[in-house]
Amino acid sequence: MIAMLTGQIAHKTPDHLILNVQGVGYRVMIPFSTYYELPEEGEITLHIHTNVRDDAIWLYGFRSRTEKTFFQLLITVSGIGPKLARDILSNIQPAQLAASLMQADLHKLSSIPGIGKKTAERLVLELREKVGKLDTGAEASADNIGRTLPSDTMLDDVTSALLNLGYKEAQVKKVLANIDAADGGTVELLLKQALKLLMK
Repeated sequence: MIAMLTGQIAHKTPDHLILNVQGVGYRVMIPFSTYYELPEEGEITLHIHTNVRDDAIWLYGFRSRTEKTFFQLLITVSGIGPKLARDILSNIQPAQLAASLMQADLHKLSSIPGIGKKTAERLVLELREKVGKLDTGAEASADNIGRTLPSDTMLDDVTSALLNLGYKEAQVKKVLANIDAADGGTVELLLKQALKLLMK
């Protein structure tokens, strides 16, 4: 069972990366929150959850132990598989997720793509007590100020990532009309802005 990997980034996309560990390339699935924090290149360490299936072994990687903990809690809930758990963490930070669970905020939980009202209720029912025992400090994030139009290439990348997460094309187009590329905004920053707007 692989629990942690340290290696060089060989390739990365918003949903996975290839980590070169002493000449062996590991394909690791990641949430957006981890993608935001990755450098363009160099050595990194990821906390790994190994998901063994009959036909494959899937690795899910996280920059923080807190994210990994929440991922492992989410997949204990009936109907929540590893892919959906990763998508949930791509749309909401662990501290915000904890607050939503503790406050039984069904509206916010069910606004996450792939999570309907019944699933939101099940999340609260099964995880509220467990999450209450965890230390989930809020993680600060910087908002971009200004209004600079992003390039078409960046918009295409952000659109593709959001559609893959389950958002409708109409929602994505509406949100992309309001994001900015101040300070030479990167795809990561634009994704973060878009997700914040979608979660309002």
